[in-house]
Amino acid sequence: MKASKIAYKPVGMALGAVSGMIAGAAFKQAWKVIGHQDDAPDATDQDRSWREVLIAAALQGAIFAVVKAAVDRSGATATHRLTGTWPG
Repeated sequence: MKASKIAYKPVGMALGAVSGMIAGAAFKQAWKVIGHQDDAPDATDQDRSWREVLIAAALQGAIFAVVKAAVDRSGATATHRLTGTWPG
């Protein structure tokens, strides 16, 4: 394993935690606008429809994937600028 990969591991883990917090906040705000409620439905919430539960899950997955990709790519780009090598 390359030294740059090893050195990037802690940075990648920290960025993963940050991206999770950003994505969670973004999803919460998006659901307030789309679902007109403060809390998104849980899969086991008996009072919510299948449609509502599945839409919330799809939206959450999409937001998490986009935020994670953006944060990971930003971290890799910054590392490349600082070290001259691309992590990964």
